[in-house]
Amino acid sequence: MTPATTASTTAVRGGLRDFYEDPAVPVASGTPRSLRQARMLAAALGPATAGVKTVLDIGCGDGTAAATAAPLLAGHHLIGVDWSQDALRRAHARIPYAIRGELTEGGLPFRTASGDAVLFSEVVEHLVDPDSALDEIRRVLRPGGHLMLSTPNLAAWYNRALLLAGVQPVFSEVSLRAIHGRPGSKVVGHLRLYTARALREFVTASGFKVVRLAGAPFHGVPRPLRPLDRLACAVPSAASILLLHARRT
Repeated sequence: MTPATTASTTAVRGGLRDFYEDPAVPVASGTPRSLRQARMLAAALGPATAGVKTVLDIGCGDGTAAATAAPLLAGHHLIGVDWSQDALRRAHARIPYAIRGELTEGGLPFRTASGDAVLFSEVVEHLVDPDSALDEIRRVLRPGGHLMLSTPNLAAWYNRALLLAGVQPVFSEVSLRAIHGRPGSKVVGHLRLYTARALREFVTASGFKVVRLAGAPFHGVPRPLRPLDRLACAVPSAASILLLHARRT
């Protein structure tokens, strides 16, 4: 069975929850995105010698992003959070602290205003109710706390060309069973996609002040096009991945 076939079969049987519990469904994105995001967070927090901060990696998946960030956040307290038991089992091999938690149905297992920063990497595009998710993240962050959010860009440079050609954009999905009408072969469960402008407006409306919006490359771009993809990062609105830094108001 291909990963897409396995994931689609699971989705048909049990819906979105079982879909994300399927080990064949990707739970990590590329290292270049993780490194760029980690550098942004490290610059925002400063060294631990100036004060140890609590960083919550919400939707940590298999812990790859947190493990990539850990050397840059030395001394700070990094906690991975996910509701997928399979993902948490894998995360425990990469990061010392990984616990089960949800953004809905009772909320995260943290006190109000207990976190200094939240990593929210490649999660928001999978959510049925992103508004409630941002409300819960805002609850657990202290005033002035940092939100580091990354998500695929609907208006990535190649998606603009694909739409002009009448082709479904990369990152978008019309089914949990198979890929239809776009490049790629893996179903990953994207429900919502953002442009740079939409992401700014959404985060601002949720009670955050946007500090910076940057771009990152996508590991799935064909190798001959990767230099162009890296160049596009200079214009975040056209980059493959959007990296947003905001602070809780």
